[in-house]
Amino acid sequence: MTPPVSPQKDRFVHDRLPPRDQWPQILPLADVSGLKTLNCVSLLLDRHISDGSGDRPAVRGGDRTWTYTELNDRVCRAASVMVQRYDIKPGNRVLIRGGNSPEVALVWLAVQKIGAVAVTTMSLLRDNELRVIIDMSQPALAICETSLMQDLSLAVSSSGKDVPVIGFNAGDGELFDLMAEASPLTDTCATLPDDISLIAFTSGTTGRPKATVHFHRDVIAICETMCRHIIAPSREDVFIGTAPLAFTFGLGGLLVFPFHAGACSVLNARYSPEQLLDAIETYGATVCFTVPTFFQQMVKLKTGQSLATLRLAVSSGEALPLPVRQAWADATGMDLAEVLGSTEMLHAFAGSTGQDVRAGFIGPAIPGYEIAVLDDAGQKLPANEIGRLAVRGPTGCRYLDDERQQAYVRDGWNITGDACSMTEDGYLAYHSRLDDMIISSGYNISGVEVENTLLLHPDVRECAVVGEASEERGQIVVAYVVTPIAAQDRAKLADNLQDHVKSTIAPYKYPRAVRFLDQLPRNESGKIQRFRLRDD
Repeated sequence: MTPPVSPQKDRFVHDRLPPRDQWPQILPLADVSGLKTLNCVSLLLDRHISDGSGDRPAVRGGDRTWTYTELNDRVCRAASVMVQRYDIKPGNRVLIRGGNSPEVALVWLAVQKIGAVAVTTMSLLRDNELRVIIDMSQPALAICETSLMQDLSLAVSSSGKDVPVIGFNAGDGELFDLMAEASPLTDTCATLPDDISLIAFTSGTTGRPKATVHFHRDVIAICETMCRHIIAPSREDVFIGTAPLAFTFGLGGLLVFPFHAGACSVLNARYSPEQLLDAIETYGATVCFTVPTFFQQMVKLKTGQSLATLRLAVSSGEALPLPVRQAWADATGMDLAEVLGSTEMLHAFAGSTGQDVRAGFIGPAIPGYEIAVLDDAGQKLPANEIGRLAVRGPTGCRYLDDERQQAYVRDGWNITGDACSMTEDGYLAYHSRLDDMIISSGYNISGVEVENTLLLHPDVRECAVVGEASEERGQIVVAYVVTPIAAQDRAKLADNLQDHVKSTIAPYKYPRAVRFLDQLPRNESGKIQRFRLRDD
């Protein structure tokens, strides 16, 4: 029998994947193995229409609620606009720019439906950053929230590329005018499982960002691993969170997972902790994805029944401090589910929830994945020794035209850049990013451990710990602290914090410098940007 042929005739991305011998080992997953064709939209949207679930709410944002039928109609019309008006072919890249909204979700799904490749970008990126993404991905079309058009227009102009740009607002704008005139394109492109679904850019700290490439089968694989085993969703669930759809954590948690389950997703551009707490109550959210800082602030703000509908809260993006985990459990009676993932792996590969949660540990490998802790030579370390985290599973790293592939993938393992240890029974403890490990006078010091200790002090609202070069010690531990204590009293507080750490954990781990900030630097998803503190 003749094997099916990829409809992605534009082979730009396929041709720029790393050589096969540099790919990680991909572990088979029964639900996505052996399929001849697979377009993720068939499972995220089409099947809910065909099985009679079209009248269920699919997405909410602001005062807008679209059922699956209404979302599907908009997706089919947007697909028609791209194909009929702009001649977008399977394999062409479409750049998407906007805050979290129903409109961004419908555009992403429409791009998948026609077999094109989604390149979703963070709304805070400026024109010089967008120009790099345009140069790397070579989009044939850009679809952009009107309020964010200026930087994109500058980026397109300076790139020298002929990229048409369509604008949209909340339920209207040029895109919707074109959709109103279009006949719905109902057929979903019969892509192959290994055809390209999306390019996701890492939130790199310096230099050229890394473009990670993911296939249609990868999108479904994270549904059959992280979503199935950690979230276990039903059609009655309502998902909410803060991670942008341009981050794969947000893409999975706020678009792929709810739509795969036939549930509802709440998509609003930005929240403060207060606004997120209110939105959980307003929308009756049952599953929440956000970062530890938001959980910390929400606990302090929680009143009455404000979290009564919530059944699952998932923390990711950075290490979950033990005091935050305990405060959340005390306030809500609910254990936070913590997961660890990476853009390169598309979503989470380790985590725990409910009865499986252990204080101080992220959890074991999510079923479908394998994890190991390796030394510098690539050998597995004994239990409880800190080393390099290695992962393999049904997803894996494939950078777009990037020599850094050989550093991330070694002997079939994805080397995530995390410093971790693992118990005899496979529970993972996170210590830091490898480049955040502090080596002082020959001691390896985990910044996360010092942060957890500082957060136990009542006058520490937030903190971040980094290493700073020292002639005498190689590096010293430096703590950046946010506190309500008045400026004139902070010198005494610094001494108290140093004594607090010395008396709580090994004295050599105490911060030899304590510096106070009004707020910690964070990226768009709320993750602390420690590189900015190191460069301070």
